[in-house]
Amino acid sequence: MLLSLRIITPLFALLAGVQAAFITDNCKLISHSDSEQNALHLLEPLTNQTFTTEGKEQDYSYIFQVCGDVAGMKDAGLVQKEKKGEKLVRIGNYTNTRAVRGSDWVLLFYEGGEKYDRHCSHEARKAMIMISCSTSTKNEFSVVLEENQKEEGCYYLFELDSSAVCPVIPSKLSAGSIFLIIVFCCLAVYLTGGFLYQRLVVGAKGVEQFPNYSFWSEIGNLSAVSIITYIFVSIYLHFWSFFSFMKQI
Repeated sequence: MLLSLRIITPLFALLAGVQAAFITDNCKLISHSDSEQNALHLLEPLTNQTFTTEGKEQDYSYIFQVCGDVAGMKDAGLVQKEKKGEKLVRIGNYTNTRAVRGSDWVLLFYEGGEKYDRHCSHEARKAMIMISCSTSTKNEFSVVLEENQKEEGCYYLFELDSSAVCPVIPSKLSAGSIFLIIVFCCLAVYLTGGFLYQRLVVGAKGVEQFPNYSFWSEIGNLSAVSIITYIFVSIYLHFWSFFSFMKQI
């Protein structure tokens, strides 16, 4: 399912006449690389969605989007909202982005936010969003850490659980299993198609509706004869062995 989403999404974008194949191309990487761009493309199923969570002290809430404007603020990918005064503070811009990909996670950086007033040497705010693989929870967004008690290097850390970054599990079917599935499918088509042809076209009834009934009937008779012959030969050989043994005694 995750693989089909990654294929279908860019096709819809092209059909709609959008120049960019991915909405995640709206994110502007600070230092562009193919690995970071591919990491962003994994997040395509999370675009056009808004994720909200409360802060640790519950005085603020945080709103996050993947490569999209939050609360009408241009280029703002993550903002802090004051519950009482409804004041919005830009935490990070999706136009200042980094992306690191692991086996089942993507770490997304939004930088270039509003500068701190009194903390962290007045440097610009930035956010890190750890997007981890999870099939049990659906896009659960939460605050992990608000690190603002340092002279420099302050940051906000968030976590988002999603199936979008889960690796595609390859099929475990063996070649023999695949062959048997094909055989059973062909047999089902043969029986269904043959039955309908015999009944609707030929007008057969009863067991004669079975496709190639005469052929399979002869095969069945031959099989029955072969089984009976095998049984008689086996009995004869057992008796012959028994009498030979008795003569030696």
